[in-house]
Amino acid sequence: MSNRQVILATLPQGKLGPEHFRIEEAARPVPAEGQVLVRTLYVSLDAASRAWMQGATYRAGLEAGEVMAGMALAEVIESRSSHLVIGDLVFAETGWQAFAAVAANGLVRLPRIEPLTYLLSIYGVPGLTAYFGLLECGRPKAGDTVVVSAAAGAVGSIAGQIARLKGCRTVGIAGGAAKCGVLTGELGFDAALDYKAGNLLDDLRAACPDGIDVYFDNTGGCILDACLSNMTNHGRVVCCGAVSQYDGGVAGSGSLAVPGMVIIKSLTLRGFLLADFLENREQAMLELKGWVGSGQLRVREDVLEGLDSLPAGLIGLLGGENVGKRMVKVL
Repeated sequence: MSNRQVILATLPQGKLGPEHFRIEEAARPVPAEGQVLVRTLYVSLDAASRAWMQGATYRAGLEAGEVMAGMALAEVIESRSSHLVIGDLVFAETGWQAFAAVAANGLVRLPRIEPLTYLLSIYGVPGLTAYFGLLECGRPKAGDTVVVSAAAGAVGSIAGQIARLKGCRTVGIAGGAAKCGVLTGELGFDAALDYKAGNLLDDLRAACPDGIDVYFDNTGGCILDACLSNMTNHGRVVCCGAVSQYDGGVAGSGSLAVPGMVIIKSLTLRGFLLADFLENREQAMLELKGWVGSGQLRVREDVLEGLDSLPAGLIGLLGGENVGKRMVKVL
């Protein structure tokens, strides 16, 4: 009846390390009226988790001593709500623990598909974020040049493939030759640039001689600077993430080309949250399922095993270890 938990022991002042977490055993929670007790199956690992440690974002900041926050695919094992029954699958904020009691109101019953992990990757937050961020905010047209940073990550790997499916020339930016090889060799990107090698500004000019029409930004910082310098007039920048500033970075650092290039080139920069577009979720799911089913869109996942692997999994994610969506299977 115990509940294994990962606790955020202390808030990091610099880079996140294993010393900032500890493992504890607690009593398994008992659901109150209107709640369900869920067993955590897969915990989603997201770079934004590091930003939560710096203070309030689109959610409250984290405090030392709390169960580490996180979203998970979970199965209902006890219900005190008419909304959900035992055996239902849900995507819920469980935190990093084996069991959680969560409010049933607002939870959506998910279909049982194979593999289940797709509910956290292509049919979950990454897939929908890539879909709406690119198509609704970037508004690419056939023939456009689209550049995606963190292109081997959960969102970037999907956004780049969608751009290609919409008839765009797609250039990915990633760290290391191996990741760049995956982008061009497996995921269909037209070109891939290693920001850790060479001069990114020069490499972008060579790869995008006519400029960048749409830049899907997952990093911020110096990569954003380099892309802004090579945008076409009236280009569009999708502001999806700022991973360069999460782990020991300084919020607002970099981006020296803002606002100069934005003004000179009449650029549009648009930030967004997935919640802005969820009313059109079913339309997005239909198109994503069609692409996956036909083999036109490939899904890359990085699945680790065991609750104890969560701290190292997040640290490695921030260091760029993963290709595709990283998650942890809770055994």
